Amino acid sequence: MLAYAEKLTREPWAMIEGDIAALRAAGFRDADILDINQVTGYYAYVNRLADGLGVELEAFWHR
Repeated sequence: MLAYAEKLTREPWAMIEGDIAALRAAGFRDADILDINQVTGYYAYVNRLADGLGVELEAFWHR
């Protein structure tokens, strides 16, 4: 799952059917794979919004 999420984040253009097949082989159902995909995409989206708008991290992240 983590390899899938990392690849989707770093190289979304390189995703292939085999990436999904590997998740199915590991026991993930289609609904699980959709959840993994949506959460990964959401975090990428939100981080790009924050970076693009210059949003600063809260102080506790710097400790």
